[in-house]
Amino acid sequence: MRFLKGHGTDNDFVILPDPDNELDLAPARVAAVCDRRAGIGADGVLHVVRTKLSQEVADQADRAEWFMDYRNADGSIAEMCGNGVRVFARYLVEAGLAEPGEFAVATRGGPKLVRLAADGDVTVDMGKPVVLGSSTTTVSGQEYTGLHVDMGNPHLACVIGDPVAHLDLTHQPAFDPAVFPNGVNIELLNAVGTHRALMRVYERGSGETRSCGTGAVATAVAAAHLAGEDTGTWTVEVPGGILTVTLDERTSYLAGPAAIIASGELTL
Repeated sequence: MRFLKGHGTDNDFVILPDPDNELDLAPARVAAVCDRRAGIGADGVLHVVRTKLSQEVADQADRAEWFMDYRNADGSIAEMCGNGVRVFARYLVEAGLAEPGEFAVATRGGPKLVRLAADGDVTVDMGKPVVLGSSTTTVSGQEYTGLHVDMGNPHLACVIGDPVAHLDLTHQPAFDPAVFPNGVNIELLNAVGTHRALMRVYERGSGETRSCGTGAVATAVAAAHLAGEDTGTWTVEVPGGILTVTLDERTSYLAGPAAIIASGELTL
């Protein structure tokens, strides 16, 4: 099968063009593709399918021609991926499947409007974050409290006093399965300066990644909550670079770079 490789702030993806939805993407095959030693290596797979040919999202076909069928690195299915949808949009334009400018992409979290800027950044309308209360996580024996934020996928965004750079995220942080029965993406963040946060993330199905787009929005929501605000623009610094999150009364926007870096044939 043909593949491409792309990333957004080092959150990397294998792109599998499959307009007619013919590929067998069993979890074991996705995991093999994402394996960093025996496969291509990635945080997840962006499966490119015509929306009308996917029963899951066919009701979005009148708004979005293409469906981002996103899979985590372990082969599990996810509702949304903020960096992934920006890389997906970059691929569509470079492949001639969409015109530069503004268009919608179908996702399991609903259609997402994307915009490609002349400077190379891609902005996506992420929808209105929904705060569902608070919960806790435990990292290396230390418990942290955070906000439960629904971005179409579940997040626990924790503002902490300990430097995030010193955390050990080689293992799954503990969380409450009663609150997150399908798992959760966990963000640990330091609020530094005005409207700026440093963030690390442990993503369900992938482990620690160098960036997470939906997690960056959840991080901005948690930082804003700490400051007693609910709108504004936040700079979120992740190990892979810098993302910009804008919160307004109606929705949220995520902006940052997205690049396609390789293509080839995959025999797995």
